[in-house]
Amino acid sequence: MSNIQNKLAGTLPKVGIRPIIDGRRKGIRESLEEQTMRMAKSTANLITKKLRHSNGLPVECVIADSTIGGVAEAARCADKFVQEGAGVSLSVTPCWCYGMETIDMDPLIPKAIWGFNGTERPGAVYLSAALAGHDQMGLPAFGIYGKDVQDQNDNSIPEDVEQKLLQFTKAGLAIAIMRRKSYLSIGSVSMGIAGSQISPDFFCDYLGMRNEYVDMTEIIRRIEEEIYDKEEYEKALVWVKENCKEGEDRNREDLKHSRSQKDAEWEMVVKMTLIARDLMVGNPKLIELGFTEEAEGHNALVAGFQGQRQWTDHFPNGDFMETILNTSFDWNGTREAFIFATENDSLNGLSMLFNHLLTNRAQIFSDIRTYWSPEAVKRVTGKELTGLAKDGILHLINSGATSLDATGQQKEDGKSTMKPFWEITEEEVKRCLKNTKWSPANLEYFRGGGYSSTFYTQGVMPVTMVRINLIKGLGPVLQIAEGYTVNLHPEIHHILDKRTDPTWPTTWFAPILTGKGSFRDVYSVMNNWGANHGAISYGHIGKDLISLTSMLRIPVAMHNVPEEKIFRPKAWASFGTSDLEGADFRACANFGPLYGKK
Repeated sequence: MSNIQNKLAGTLPKVGIRPIIDGRRKGIRESLEEQTMRMAKSTANLITKKLRHSNGLPVECVIADSTIGGVAEAARCADKFVQEGAGVSLSVTPCWCYGMETIDMDPLIPKAIWGFNGTERPGAVYLSAALAGHDQMGLPAFGIYGKDVQDQNDNSIPEDVEQKLLQFTKAGLAIAIMRRKSYLSIGSVSMGIAGSQISPDFFCDYLGMRNEYVDMTEIIRRIEEEIYDKEEYEKALVWVKENCKEGEDRNREDLKHSRSQKDAEWEMVVKMTLIARDLMVGNPKLIELGFTEEAEGHNALVAGFQGQRQWTDHFPNGDFMETILNTSFDWNGTREAFIFATENDSLNGLSMLFNHLLTNRAQIFSDIRTYWSPEAVKRVTGKELTGLAKDGILHLINSGATSLDATGQQKEDGKSTMKPFWEITEEEVKRCLKNTKWSPANLEYFRGGGYSSTFYTQGVMPVTMVRINLIKGLGPVLQIAEGYTVNLHPEIHHILDKRTDPTWPTTWFAPILTGKGSFRDVYSVMNNWGANHGAISYGHIGKDLISLTSMLRIPVAMHNVPEEKIFRPKAWASFGTSDLEGADFRACANFGPLYGKK
């Protein structure tokens, strides 16, 4: 059974819909009331039918109590949106209206306007006027205008309009969900990785999030003082023994841990998983144990665990904890995947979070470990890469946080996929577990032991690799690479995999090439990637990420998304139309971070 619930404090944001109308009475407004409100209701029906929050709960819409023809009605609508918790503002109109009197003035809520393309009334004229007002006031808004003229009595939403409505709404809801939530840093900086140096200014100014910090010794305190649900621990341990099969111990004989040591490590990593979850979202059962403060958690939408090396030189590593938390199921059944970054790489954790909120799916955390050219593969294996892999591949592999959803054992129409948790069947859970081994940790890396998930992503899946980077003097930038997971000939896979650590989960990735810039060839993708980590999501979601980051004022420095799919606020066109990447940088610099002072 799926555990559909809101784990975090605070209500889920709603989509506010504003039906805008020509305010002239004695005939004009009256003739438009029904059509205008019908647009609002059909838009709400579309959104509630097509979208869910990442926790599985339905997306709710709130419609203004009346059509909005002037500033007083706009103010009443704004008040209702505050009371109802609207985090996204979507105006709809079939006609001319009074632009500056009717627009949404809240600077922190993502905005879009759908102007009906019909000849009877100039909805497009209002759309242009209102967007110009938004631009002039520094309140960027998305413009939605169908390609084809519709009849006045046509109540349908054209496909191109539907796509933009949903693209805007998904991104806007992600923005609203992140606001006032936390990134929980468990530990500090891992092995000098820049992404694990937490930047509170970035979190606050760009995302509206706070930072919470817990030393890794808090995990030891909670283990020693038994600050966890012991009944759930026993349940989890039974589940682990039944479903998590050990892989080969590849350590030298003089280093191998005894059976009793390994059993103790299993017990500890299960407790670590329970405790990390409780640190993120709290656990009311801790109140019964007398730990009311600990029961609250840190309201963390995303977290990271330092691990290396201060923890892993002595205690079992965090690989099991990170993998299970990032997976769409555990001993309690299917549930929303937690977003949990290995090595406390907050920037990769946020990249995973963006992907998760846009897709409702678990995420892959990987090192962008190696570029394998066709020539190098032929030299090493004697075999040639073929199909999607023919131009070369990237080896995505990391000891920790890759979700078990990435085994490729979930299926749709016979093809590998990664599903929202509420669609995952019990049989698919079993297949994911069956195709995973838990190998004793490499004790030269992880002196305290632990277990790393060992699997090979099976099946061809469309995926998007993403990374946020912080650049001195510039700020945050996003990189996007759409492509596919690929199956390699078994002999090629085994030879290449053994050249690194074969006890870690492997995904072979072939980016889509455009023949120019960073996507001239696979080597260029690897060579231009901004960090050692990447967040990989099921689906080609680059267009959604571009919409989301434009709302946050984070420019996209590298992507292979077709130009016709790019959807940003109307103001971006005023910064140039021939060089969209450069215009994005200029627009983001001009408007500044969403929650920061400009």
